[in-house]
Amino acid sequence: MTYQHEKTHEILKWFEKMNQIPRCSGNEEAIRTWLINWSNEHHFAIKTDKVGNLLISVPASSGYENAPIVVIQGHLDMVCEKTHDSKHDFTKDPIKLIEDGEWLRADNTSLGADNGIAIAIAMTLSLDKSISHPPLELLFTIDEERGLVGAGALEPGFFEGRILINLDSEDEGYFMIGCAGGLNTLLSIPLEWTDVPNHYQVMKIQAGGMKGGHSGIDINAQRANAIKVLAQILLMTKSQVDLRLVKFNGGTANNAIPRDAEAFVLVPEEQAQTVKKLALEAAKNIRAEFQNTDPDLFIKVDTVSETFTQTITAIDTQKLIDVIMVLPHGVIAMSTDMKELVETSNNIAKISIENGQLKVLNTQRSSVESRTYAVSQRIEAVARLVGGEVSRDTYYPGWQPNMASPLLAKSIDVYKKQFGKKPQVTAIHAGLECGIIGSQVSGMDMLSTGATIKDPHSPDEKIHIGSIGKVWDFMVALLV
Repeated sequence: MTYQHEKTHEILKWFEKMNQIPRCSGNEEAIRTWLINWSNEHHFAIKTDKVGNLLISVPASSGYENAPIVVIQGHLDMVCEKTHDSKHDFTKDPIKLIEDGEWLRADNTSLGADNGIAIAIAMTLSLDKSISHPPLELLFTIDEERGLVGAGALEPGFFEGRILINLDSEDEGYFMIGCAGGLNTLLSIPLEWTDVPNHYQVMKIQAGGMKGGHSGIDINAQRANAIKVLAQILLMTKSQVDLRLVKFNGGTANNAIPRDAEAFVLVPEEQAQTVKKLALEAAKNIRAEFQNTDPDLFIKVDTVSETFTQTITAIDTQKLIDVIMVLPHGVIAMSTDMKELVETSNNIAKISIENGQLKVLNTQRSSVESRTYAVSQRIEAVARLVGGEVSRDTYYPGWQPNMASPLLAKSIDVYKKQFGKKPQVTAIHAGLECGIIGSQVSGMDMLSTGATIKDPHSPDEKIHIGSIGKVWDFMVALLV
């Protein structure tokens, strides 16, 4: 591969090596060990904490020993998503990189540029003896993608720096100085089961091919949610057929918009063809609704040979479908403080039937904490109406913008001198670890930036190759 910027090849060399190592959320041990070995090879001091966060201390360049420590921060894990027909095994298979014009993508899987590119840039900065920099602390956290777990578990005093540059933003030329807080709400509803009636046929209904994406960054793109789409198909079909649900599965991660969902249903044998006809007719309207956002959306309906002895009752099948239909998904409110910024949203992230109960994981985000809980309370109200209950993860805080930040002022000045234009200063409708770190450690001056990444948390994830060099130039100039 040939790259315009002299450092891009080196950065992507490290990124490609990283992508040989499994690092789905919750499985960061191998990537952490690889980085520890790299640090030992280059005589950098390392530290880990009880949850597995990693700190690598890089000595200052000559003459910069007394400069304030700068923390360069990213996360070790990635969202592991693949296309419906991909055979990729994220527990062992390397991620294959494909150069596609100005972009780098993977072969039918998520790329892991979120946030592997941050680690690769930090590694390259640490090894370049030609640049000047203050003492650096490379802070790499675990399990960011499932709820900023590593940042939330940071021990007091784990790092020393009070100037932090987070490299987990995804639009080069944009400086993030604020982010949404968030919460996961798990809805659990008991279901009544009964024996399978005689002469009922098992059918499988699939909804797939949707674009998905990041449940914060992409929530305002009005993309289809496969769980919602399948519920709508089932609703239209059940209005004319005695349809009983046996299984319903969809979604993969709390922070990804579901791209695929499937249901196993029982219907009277003589109505199997009617079910297929009704489902595919409903699918036509749904595909038309999402023709601009999800052109590859598909619905498949097949009879299958699987057998079941128990099925959800007709009444509770209707209840299950109704619950999904009434749960909120998408943008709930736009910010009144910052133009075009989503303030509050909910993502119906995952659905399953486990131990006889319906389980629906929802992710709430908002830059207003009270509204995060308000959406969670709406879900709890649904639960009460149908005899269910909710459980919640610990709320992770947002990050309040500080326009008087010295780091922001310097960053704007450096960017203008480097590229001849002002950067965009904004906030993001997603959780950034800055929110948690700033709430835990007093006196932090923080900024988030990064290379341009499109469609993170999906198999369409790609990184703009030219933007990597621009982030490098900015970081080199900023650290002086």
